[in-house]
Amino acid sequence: MADLQVAPWTLVIPVKRTAIAKSRLASAYPQHRPELARAFAVDTTAAALESPLVRAVLVVTDDPVVAADVTAIGARVVADLPGAGLNGALEHGAAFAAAEYPGAGVVALSADLPALRPAELTAALAACTADRSFVIDEPGTGTTMLAAAAGVALDPRFGVGSALAHQASGAVAIELATIESLRRDVDTAADLAHAVQLGVGQRTADVMSLVMGAATGSEGLAC
Repeated sequence: MADLQVAPWTLVIPVKRTAIAKSRLASAYPQHRPELARAFAVDTTAAALESPLVRAVLVVTDDPVVAADVTAIGARVVADLPGAGLNGALEHGAAFAAAEYPGAGVVALSADLPALRPAELTAALAACTADRSFVIDEPGTGTTMLAAAAGVALDPRFGVGSALAHQASGAVAIELATIESLRRDVDTAADLAHAVQLGVGQRTADVMSLVMGAATGSEGLAC
């Protein structure tokens, strides 16, 4: 992670309780869905911590297992006190970030980026020169990252059609051809297959090994 005095961005990663997260993976991965959700969050956090433009990573969550895992790799945990959904968690995290790390811009980052490469995140952050910038997801309708310069309100509008919502709010889309891993968030089994092709982080790779073992009937593993 970069020197605390020079890195210009504080990242906020919201993670819902993994017992209920990633519901669209349930049909394909009924046994391993919670483990996959936790692995995505840990791998995303680990990649973010490696960017030289990141001053700190704040994970907003009430999941105690996720909290312990991300704390162990160097992130800070902020309790989701509002309990008001994704945008509420991001606003809470952004307020905490602004108070704890004044002078740094605030970035909301999806927790579902298991293939995230630090160099691609760094390239996107370097391109955030507008007051507010965002990265559109691979399907082209959602948002995987929203950045606000220091002193500028984050104003998150995540949800269905968030790309258009963020654009309408004045945020500028980051259009780089080399940030595929930052655009590949995972909601479905097809998304996960694509992420695996890109190359997922260690925690997700470990869970996928369990999944493959279960599928082939390895001893001690259940589907």
